[in-house]
Amino acid sequence: MSGAEGEANTTAQVAELSGAQRAMQEAEKKKEMEALIRKRGGKKQVNPEDPHAFWDTMPVPKLSAPDLEADPDGDVGPMEEKTLDQVRQEPYDLPSVDFEWCSMDVTDDAQLAEIYTLLFENYVEDDDNMFRFDYSTNFLRWALMPPGYLPEWHVGVRMTTKKKKSKLVGFITGVPANVQTGESIMPMCEINFLCCWKKLRGKRLAPLLIKEVTRRVNLTGIWQACYTAGVVLPKPITVCRYYHRSLNPKKLIDVDFSRLAPRMTMKMTKKLYEVDKQTRLPGIRPMTEEDVPSACELLNKYLSKFQLHPVFDHDEFRHWLFPREGVIQSFVICNAEGVVTDFLSFYALPSTIMNHPNYTSLNAAYSYYNVATTVEWDALMMDGLILAKQRDFDVFNALDLMDNKEFIEKLKFKPGDGNLQYYLFNWRTKEITPQETALVLL
Repeated sequence: MSGAEGEANTTAQVAELSGAQRAMQEAEKKKEMEALIRKRGGKKQVNPEDPHAFWDTMPVPKLSAPDLEADPDGDVGPMEEKTLDQVRQEPYDLPSVDFEWCSMDVTDDAQLAEIYTLLFENYVEDDDNMFRFDYSTNFLRWALMPPGYLPEWHVGVRMTTKKKKSKLVGFITGVPANVQTGESIMPMCEINFLCCWKKLRGKRLAPLLIKEVTRRVNLTGIWQACYTAGVVLPKPITVCRYYHRSLNPKKLIDVDFSRLAPRMTMKMTKKLYEVDKQTRLPGIRPMTEEDVPSACELLNKYLSKFQLHPVFDHDEFRHWLFPREGVIQSFVICNAEGVVTDFLSFYALPSTIMNHPNYTSLNAAYSYYNVATTVEWDALMMDGLILAKQRDFDVFNALDLMDNKEFIEKLKFKPGDGNLQYYLFNWRTKEITPQETALVLL
């Protein structure tokens, strides 16, 4: 056998081996995704074959649909293509003459107070009804007023009460974003805050809210959306998990957020989760206006290595990541030329503690977007824990996406109970792992 033939055979064997390895990896990924889909917060089982009366009518893959990696006939791209003249011009009919559509003006304090009340009384609670998200009005304005936001994407349903008062009983929001999935960068709508008054659940308001916000978004020529949910719907592009790092372990144990580990005393537990009083990394400081251009460039470059991520211009970066007291905190490390080399951010989202004699609020920090290039991940995020502790946070939460696995175990984060499913609307693409995901939705 000639040297050329031997080299060709070796190349073929390597290619065959690589192909087999890829097939094994994809099969393993598919099994993991199927297992995650069957879980719903770790307590309920989901059968991918079960029908979904609403979602089966929408341009999203069915739960039982094969991943694109295993579907030779599948194409990346929109599942439904429309033109503007095909979009319904009139709002959808509501179930009663007592209901009416509205657009909520979040610059108006009275309307924002209505949104706050609806969310506070009816939005996300944990499975045991012990904690409820408490979105501040400043947080809501941050979440709902990015550059280019459209008030008509903040969709409300009002009900006329017996006393002839108008009450906000349903709400859903969309905000614009540029999102890259795979090779495609496109304008999308980020959907959030789907909420209905508890007394009206069963009236099918939620599907109508989704259809109406979709109609309004389509009228602007945008056809794709992204959203997350704690429940399994057709069909997640990935499934992430929250991890929690105790900063105030005694309080967390007292309110049943966490439990004392076997053979551990409270004194030992407090010692285990203790952090330094001052940051360790030289030069770390709050981000300033002068840092925005290089910090934005740094973050976009870092995010570009992932399969699903936002793309920020300077105005969007400034809106989402510039420090706001009580809402978002961002910190940087710069080189000698003043260029940002490392970046750290977390946002504040407290929860109301239900029916506890001593505590009313759980102060939680959520990891947002972080970049480590000149320091180790665990060193950067340890300073994040210290900065959060300095601001009286009780717990620091992080999803297992991006490179967060680099610090989660080292810094004593513990897995939470539930999963967070990620979805794309009207866009079919291959399923990805959490570590290929770099989109954080509030």
